[in-house]
Amino acid sequence: MKHKIGIRYEDKYKMERRVPLVPAHVKQLVDKGVEVQVVPSEKRVFKDEEYKKAGAILKNEPLDADVILGVKEMPLGYFKAHKTYIFFSHTIKGQAYNMPLLQNMIDSKINLIDYERIVDEQGRRLIFFGRFAGLAGMINSLWSLGERLKRKGVETPLSKLKQTHHYDSLEEAKAAVSAAGQEIARNGLPGLTLPIAIGITGYGNVSKGAQEILNLLPVIEISPADLLTLHKQKNLPSNVLYKVVFEEKHLARPKEAGMEFDLQEYYHHPERFEGIFEQYLPHLTVLMNCMYWDDRYPRIVTKDYLEVLWKNNDLKLEVIGDVTCDPDGSVEITHKGTAIEDPVFVYHPETRKPVMGFDGEGVLVMAVDILPSELPREASQAFSDALIRFLPGLLEADFEVPFEKLQVPAPLKKAMILYHGELTPDYQYLKQYLKS
Repeated sequence: MKHKIGIRYEDKYKMERRVPLVPAHVKQLVDKGVEVQVVPSEKRVFKDEEYKKAGAILKNEPLDADVILGVKEMPLGYFKAHKTYIFFSHTIKGQAYNMPLLQNMIDSKINLIDYERIVDEQGRRLIFFGRFAGLAGMINSLWSLGERLKRKGVETPLSKLKQTHHYDSLEEAKAAVSAAGQEIARNGLPGLTLPIAIGITGYGNVSKGAQEILNLLPVIEISPADLLTLHKQKNLPSNVLYKVVFEEKHLARPKEAGMEFDLQEYYHHPERFEGIFEQYLPHLTVLMNCMYWDDRYPRIVTKDYLEVLWKNNDLKLEVIGDVTCDPDGSVEITHKGTAIEDPVFVYHPETRKPVMGFDGEGVLVMAVDILPSELPREASQAFSDALIRFLPGLLEADFEVPFEKLQVPAPLKKAMILYHGELTPDYQYLKQYLKS
């Protein structure tokens, strides 16, 4: 029987333009005898004609392929029994907003593989958009800072930047940031309280992407400890930005007095720790939140503490680039992820109300939920490069056998949340989040 694989139309977001598999990799599969079905799309970064030339069959829904690829969540009622679906389901934390989706997939008796859980033996993700989230997140945040200062009547080199998706390529965006950096080095960055400090939480792929952009500006990296005393120095320059990268040990400490921070204990017993990140907030101009978080861990920005800073006139924080984008999560004021076409809001610490756009008193938050889609071509190519090697083994698998006998590439098996509608052993914990 001929193997069939399908690429669906992305319908969750208006400006979702990414693809899980690029035309060049489709051609590789077709040349090996695989039938690739692609649902037509006018917004996809790779055009229908490119897929057709690669040998794909353009086919409207419903797809009759055995394996169906997507990027973001698929809609309720979309699933057909015993087919295999691969996408970012956003269910592994028991996210309440997607529990109806998980239940629907269970009821539909499907196989679900989540890209987020495709990892190696050390738990490192093998297929990801993270770097591109960091790249676009930092570009957007620098653009947001420039727009925010412009609203205050201050023109800066950052005012010349654009939101990421308005650039034709990552190379063009980098050139624009680099040009702004050269101008900052010559003339400084007016309108901000010195020192100008940009903090980045995390050190993974997202953080590395954010730093890749930030390093195009005149930056000096300092430690979190040095940040706390930097403001005491005299004659600080306005043409230098200070970069601070925060690790887990800077976010929390053991509740028990005298105990040293232990990373593995923090991962396994976060309830034994309390947050300490707030000590750094009064010293930051921009905060880039690039770390993994779930509700077992302390928040790094709370509404209560922002209100205290605001009332004491100690809030110099202009922009939060919440790349992590967990609603009501590590940055408590991020009440929702924002859309590419409406990317920012201003949160007032005293009224505790957000207002979409750049205007208003308070802290501006950039929390675009699909940041890599602002660099759709490069992000899709890198993602497809990682995914393609796993697909032949998946297509050859016999899905009639019990799960324990299923022969698929090991990282895919680790990432299989559902098998014929049943939670697999590693994901039994999700039962507690499903309504009985």
